Amino acid sequence: MNDKNEQNQAEPAEAGPAVENLDTEELQRQRDDFYDRLLRMTAEFDNYKKRVERDRQAMAESATADLVRDLLPLVDNLELALKADTGAEGTEAYRRGVELIHRQLLEALRRRNVKPIEAVGADFDPHFHQAVSYEPAAGRRDGEVVEEFARGYLIGERLLRPAMVKVAKGETNS
Repeated sequence: MNDKNEQNQAEPAEAGPAVENLDTEELQRQRDDFYDRLLRMTAEFDNYKKRVERDRQAMAESATADLVRDLLPLVDNLELALKADTGAEGTEAYRRGVELIHRQLLEALRRRNVKPIEAVGADFDPHFHQAVSYEPAAGRRDGEVVEEFARGYLIGERLLRPAMVKVAKGETNS
């Protein structure tokens, strides 16, 4: 049994440099393989980033083109309105034309999921309203929006622009 242990211990010592040399060659081959894979994956990722950026830009251009296509008839109608005669009877026709263009514009916005914020009579909400002024208002709740200077808009549930409003301020009794 003692001879067997000595023989097992002797074999690795004799095979040591050859096994070590094979391990070094195998490790170098694996290293080269991993390095090649890293370079390929890096190149693939760079290509992916470029493709995603091209797709994002194409989507943005498409959305812009769709919106502009909806707005071009409004521009045409405004140009017609500017050419119109504003004589005695022309003033009322001019006003009706502008009202029509306004309705068309609101419809184009509605198709794009843009909704106006109803402000007057609502309680002031800093998430949707921008208070331009406060004033005491008899018969109004403290914090109630009493006047709208510029309409606010949402696209879906996201705020595009807050409504600029005047807010009722509670009267203090001194």
